[in-house]
Amino acid sequence: MKIYKAFAKVNVFLKITGKRDAYHEIVSRFMKVDDLYDELSFVPKEAASFEILGNFSCKTNQNTIYKAYFALKEYTKSESLEKLMRTHAVNVKKNIPAFAGLGGGSSDAATYLKMCNEVLHLGLSLNELAQIGLKVGADVPFFIYGYDSANVGGIGEVVEEFKEELLKFDVITPDVQISTPKVYQIYRENFYAPIDGFEADKLKKTTSLDILKHMDADEANDLFKPALQEYKELKKHYKHGWHFSGSGSSFFRLKETKDG
Repeated sequence: MKIYKAFAKVNVFLKITGKRDAYHEIVSRFMKVDDLYDELSFVPKEAASFEILGNFSCKTNQNTIYKAYFALKEYTKSESLEKLMRTHAVNVKKNIPAFAGLGGGSSDAATYLKMCNEVLHLGLSLNELAQIGLKVGADVPFFIYGYDSANVGGIGEVVEEFKEELLKFDVITPDVQISTPKVYQIYRENFYAPIDGFEADKLKKTTSLDILKHMDADEANDLFKPALQEYKELKKHYKHGWHFSGSGSSFFRLKETKDG
C-alpha cells in the first residue's frame, strides 16, 4: 500500500495584521520541514465504522483526519469515498509531535484529502481541496498546495508560493501542551498591536534566511510573548538564537553545517 508523507512546517515569522470576527488575520512565512513527517496509508479492515490507526491523544471524532473526511463527503457526496472508509482504515505513523506549532494535525488532514482525491479519482483541483481543508483548520491550505515555502495571509486561506532555498532546521519540542485559542486570547487581551500593510509587504519580500538572521524569536513571532506569559515553563526551554513556531511549543533554528 502506498505511503504518503505529511510534512511538518515552521513559521519563520508570524505577525498579526488585524481581526476578523473571532479570528485573527495574520501574515506568516510557512516553510516545510522536509525531514520531519507523518506517514499515512490506507489499510484494509473488517469493521464498517470509520477507523484511524495511530498514536493519537484525541478521540476519533476530534481528529483532523475524521473532520477532513466529513468535509470531503459533504463537498463531493461521493459514494466511493464512503465505501473506501467502510473497507479501509487510515493508518498514521505519527512522528510530528502534537500541540507543537508544527502543523501535524493540519498536514495529516491535507494529506488525507489528497490521498482520497488520488485513489478515488475525484478530480478535485488544489484550490477546491484547499477550500475543503479550510473548514478543518486554518493551516490546512498550505499543506494542500505542497509548497516548500509560502506567505500565508488572511486566516490561512491566502497561500502564495515564495520561491527560495528550502532551509534545514533543528527542531526541539518541549513537553508543554499549548492551547492555540488560549495564546491568541492572551495576545488579544494583553499584546494586541497589529502591523500595517507596509510592514507586512516588507516581510513578505524578505527571505527566510534574512528573517532568521536578523530577527529574534520575539520580533519574528507575535505569539511568543503571550505563550510565555501563559506557559511559564516555556522560559526554561528557550535558548538565544532559536525561533518559536506558531503558537508553540516548538523552537527551531537553522541546522549548523560542518563548514560553518
